[in-house]
Amino acid sequence: MIKVTIEPRLQLLIPKLKLGIVQAKVIVSRHNDELWREIDCCVSTISKYDMESLYHVEGIEALREGYKAIGKDPSRYRGSAEALARRIILGKGLYKVNTIVDINNLVSLESMNSVGSYDLSRISKSILFRIGNNGESYKGIGKDIINIAELPVFVDENGPFGSPTSDSERAMILKSTRDLMIIIISFTGKESLNKYFERISSLLVRYANADIGQIETTIV
Repeated sequence: MIKVTIEPRLQLLIPKLKLGIVQAKVIVSRHNDELWREIDCCVSTISKYDMESLYHVEGIEALREGYKAIGKDPSRYRGSAEALARRIILGKGLYKVNTIVDINNLVSLESMNSVGSYDLSRISKSILFRIGNNGESYKGIGKDIINIAELPVFVDENGPFGSPTSDSERAMILKSTRDLMIIIISFTGKESLNKYFERISSLLVRYANADIGQIETTIV
């Protein structure tokens, strides 16, 4: 299991912050019809929200308060779960990428937590989750350069590569990805993380050819 730690200063500002980490060997496919039937059911549920009620969902509200605590405007830099839910409420639907990214987005919407998926072959073996420094940025996946100053960011020896708002292109999931790390970023504590470990494991076995006996999980 790769080593992931939370910076003490970030933990002090967001006391309930916890990371649920899943590692697995997978095979990435472009699309799976059965998976998208599950996603469509979730989308139908999310579409019943309005914007005002969305902001009071526990996970989203907690992330927004956490961002404020470290000095980032959550209305300009939204958590990924909120951004996905807003797309659905606005009738834009979800984009189709590949089975791992689709699983990532489904679990993010079900849990209302930001979830990140990373190709371990392009990450070093020690990761720190810390507050972004002034002047730090990276190219977001499908986005322009993202200012990650004062965002919680995942950093390895080569620099920042992910955040609860948007991940960088460096460790993005490709068709060639075999070694996978998924991180559930909970701003509300660890209570629900085991439930979502089970959910992610089930989805990886069904839709990404993972071996249930080789899936590793831990909470930081």
